[in-house]
Amino acid sequence: MALLATALLITGCSATGGAPRASDRGEGGGTVDTPRLVVSMISHGAPGDTFWDLVRKGAEDAARKDNIELRYSSDPEVPNQSNLIQTAIDSGVDGIAVTLPNADALGPTAKKAVDAGIPVVGLNAGMDSYQTYGLSGFFGQEEKVAGTRAGERLATDGAKHVLCVIHEQGNSSQESRCAGVAEGAGVKVETIYVNGRDLTAVQSTLQAKLSQDPGIDWVMGLVAPVALTAVNSVRDSGSQARIATFDTNAALVTAIRNGDIQWAIDQQPYLQGYMAVDAIWLAHRNGTTVGGGRPVYTGPSFVDASNVDVIADAATAGLR
Repeated sequence: MALLATALLITGCSATGGAPRASDRGEGGGTVDTPRLVVSMISHGAPGDTFWDLVRKGAEDAARKDNIELRYSSDPEVPNQSNLIQTAIDSGVDGIAVTLPNADALGPTAKKAVDAGIPVVGLNAGMDSYQTYGLSGFFGQEEKVAGTRAGERLATDGAKHVLCVIHEQGNSSQESRCAGVAEGAGVKVETIYVNGRDLTAVQSTLQAKLSQDPGIDWVMGLVAPVALTAVNSVRDSGSQARIATFDTNAALVTAIRNGDIQWAIDQQPYLQGYMAVDAIWLAHRNGTTVGGGRPVYTGPSFVDASNVDVIADAATAGLR
């Protein structure tokens, strides 16, 4: 989407965790001549997860352009995320962008916002369920489809025994990815659960598994930090397994260039955050959201040694 004017610093953006934003210091303003809006973005992102840093950056850039006060908050625990949604409703925000990693638990709370007349869109997780709860749009990738494509790529690469690493137990999107990998690969795909918030434990768990079963020839991560950690696990276990992953960041680009990781599936988290916030601004501006109620796909696409340089600058800038 074209920028409407020269970007200025954002006013009033707040969030849980992280360094203060420019708006928290009382600087800046919007770039469009439209009424000031307050939008809450509520995700299930865990602290320190670089994926969510990209989502948040996209949301902040859209808020800066659209004269929006962005209130970003996140919590990986479903009850806490539900409470954050309810807090946004109670505060009377002008719009909510929300992830639904467990739609059965979070959807009813999001529906309360819809029933209160607040424009609500989904992003990243919950594509299969967002319409059930009245959300007007969704921005992300279809996880089962992305997983199937990853599995097909693994089969083409000669995989025989794949270890699919789920780093958030109970996240239906991640379960769908691994199910898709198994369907697309047509070979043995084993699932292992780790705590993605403790990368030291992730490394030791994967190292032990690879040492125990030398037949594993591919590790399929579902997020860049886990895949990068798996590089150490493979090395220290003496395994010959190769590594692929979902999602990218600047360090992942380097790992692909170095051959430590073979390829990644990119769903463009920056774009998910940007479009979710921009869609709410458009809903107030012209009464509709992007996509006409249908999902807007931001992925999947493959990044490997043949095209990694194309996205390298964007990854360094925190845009991919």
